[in-house]
Amino acid sequence: MVQNRNKLIDLFIGNIANAIVHEILEKAIEKEEIADKYRKELELSWRIAKKYRERINPTNTRLPEKDYQYMKTKVTNKVRAELIVRISRGYGNINVGLVEEVVDKALKNIKVI
Repeated sequence: MVQNRNKLIDLFIGNIANAIVHEILEKAIEKEEIADKYRKELELSWRIAKKYRERINPTNTRLPEKDYQYMKTKVTNKVRAELIVRISRGYGNINVGLVEEVVDKALKNIKVI
């Protein structure tokens, strides 16, 4: 069961990180048609992350503190790395300083803490 749980946590981290990246990109873009595509990707990744969260632990209970810290660190690092890659590709107006705030908000909304 532990291996399955670890796999679920990794899948959860990947999807929540993707949702956060697209949320930040949506805020950075000025063209509405492109922002709409980011919004759709955000919603899809968010739904998938919720499903994985439900399978990790009952959603009405909190995860252990060590799991929360692990997830927060991994998600923050993944999001920051992806945004840096996007910036190096020429994406503009991306605020990397929002990462910590958005990660905390997302993890609270999905009831990790």
